[in-house]
Amino acid sequence: MNGVEKPSDYPSRSTTLLRKLQNTSQSQHVPRNKATVPLSILVIGAGLGGLATAVALARRGHAVTVLEQAAMLGEVGAGIQIPPNSARLLLSWGIGPFFEGRVVEPESMTFRRWENGNAIGYTKLGSNFRETYGAPYFVIHRADFHHALCSLASQVGVKILTNSKVVEYDEHFPSVKTQDGREYAADLVVAADGVKSVARPVVMGGVDKPPIKTGFAAYRAVVNTDEMKADPDTAWLLEKPGINIWIGEDRHVMTYSIAGGKSFNMVLSHVDHTDPSTWNPEDAVKDMREHFETWDPKLRKVIHLVTKTIKWPLLSGARLSTWVSASQKLIIIGDAAHAMVPYMSQGAAMAVEDGAALAEALSIIRTKERVPNALRVFEKERMNRSYGMQSASLVNGKLWHFPDGTEQQARDCGMRAEVEGRSFVESTNQWSDPVTQLWTYGYDAEEELRQAWSSEMGLTNGQSKRI
Repeated sequence: MNGVEKPSDYPSRSTTLLRKLQNTSQSQHVPRNKATVPLSILVIGAGLGGLATAVALARRGHAVTVLEQAAMLGEVGAGIQIPPNSARLLLSWGIGPFFEGRVVEPESMTFRRWENGNAIGYTKLGSNFRETYGAPYFVIHRADFHHALCSLASQVGVKILTNSKVVEYDEHFPSVKTQDGREYAADLVVAADGVKSVARPVVMGGVDKPPIKTGFAAYRAVVNTDEMKADPDTAWLLEKPGINIWIGEDRHVMTYSIAGGKSFNMVLSHVDHTDPSTWNPEDAVKDMREHFETWDPKLRKVIHLVTKTIKWPLLSGARLSTWVSASQKLIIIGDAAHAMVPYMSQGAAMAVEDGAALAEALSIIRTKERVPNALRVFEKERMNRSYGMQSASLVNGKLWHFPDGTEQQARDCGMRAEVEGRSFVESTNQWSDPVTQLWTYGYDAEEELRQAWSSEMGLTNGQSKRI
């Protein structure tokens, strides 16, 4: 890929995946096995990953309780993308009605040159992705996504307890203790407690490996679209739903409409090696504008409509030796296990896939003694997938941030066919590159887990036999 190496663990199941996807509708609710061994399961953390996991487990017949440290359920931040690999799962679980009026389906993704906004890369989304991958490519406000998951969780019988900050894990019982002294026990504890996970060092035998600072940070902001419509220099961004990404040296800006088209989401990434504890929120808007003061004048007009912003450090999780405790009764998922930079827009999607795969693994077994087998197969498959995506995200971090010069020119040349409407066999735009696109969006977490189980158990008929 023009000098930038792709992750070595990109799978090559193109023919099988395409055949399967072409026969699958995103609206089809595929019946799945109910768990033969219904378990009592604690999920720690009611973020996007924790709620998705709780839904996946509850709909298979497990008794699921979620413990959340916050006093009220909700999410902060701005927009988030829901690509087909996670949208397909969520829609099959029944989230569709809770997405109505909240999601936007962008028609395309366009990469633009930092100084003038000229198109240098293009990916057709919309109907193209629906037909190829069996599900839409959505964008949504994080708060709306979280609300939809909360509603779905309630519908499938998940019990959510707020004001329940877990401060101690007993992996052997297994049980947890909250800050106010309450104790909860279950057959299995699933910790979706984020990058600052309390469970991770327990799983790792007492030695933590927290996510690594990447040297990048991102401003996240939302602009009311009514303010953009009055100026032709900004109104054009609203004519059709689409994702636009300006890329340049050590910086990029990703934009798209959310909240049913009422708000315009912006993520402005930039190099920053400073200590987050020194960041002054009162200076955030001014600093953000200064970072992009020489960029495309039309983009700057949108940036100057921003009145408040939040700055986030970008982290990439260390590769862990295990996600499952020695007792095999405590497991970590999501950002606790595989935090990644957002340059493939797959962080939350990986957590949704985690939940789907875990629920699938626990539905295959028919005795409680087989839970460790299910967790072992889950861990192996999900490590391969999520750490591969972590690598792909870091690749984009290099591709997008070249300074003007030979590497930047080679990258732009590698995307030119898309813009000109010509056929191509590979692209430096990972959204369009055929191999990367199929690996990213064609992956079915439930099906891949079943295949992994069959392989692990030495089955030759391709079926996920219950054992």
